[in-house]
Amino acid sequence: MNLPVPVITIGLLIASNLFMTVAWYGHLKFKTAPIVAVILISWGIAFFEYLMQVPANRIGYGHFSAAQLKTIQEVISLSVFALFSWLYLGEKLGWQHAVGFSLICLGAWFVFHDWS
Repeated sequence: MNLPVPVITIGLLIASNLFMTVAWYGHLKFKTAPIVAVILISWGIAFFEYLMQVPANRIGYGHFSAAQLKTIQEVISLSVFALFSWLYLGEKLGWQHAVGFSLICLGAWFVFHDWS
């Protein structure tokens, strides 16, 4: 079965962002853990992020421009982070987060809109 390039690219970027969010922010619940251990564990988790992120960009480039790939990655990253901070860290998301995210999505629309 051949999946369309956007499906593969976006799927890999979602998976990579799940790993990266855990690598960057998962340790915040473990404040007593030694910083060296946290860094090494985070590097180990980030390795898996790169295993998905690099192929996502390789596969997606050509179908998407580099700016579009980066925009997709940022929107996914913020979406994953918002869910992670709410579900894992127990942080509340307020109206200001919704407004800010909406403005970022508006920016993404501008990147993907064909202005020619």
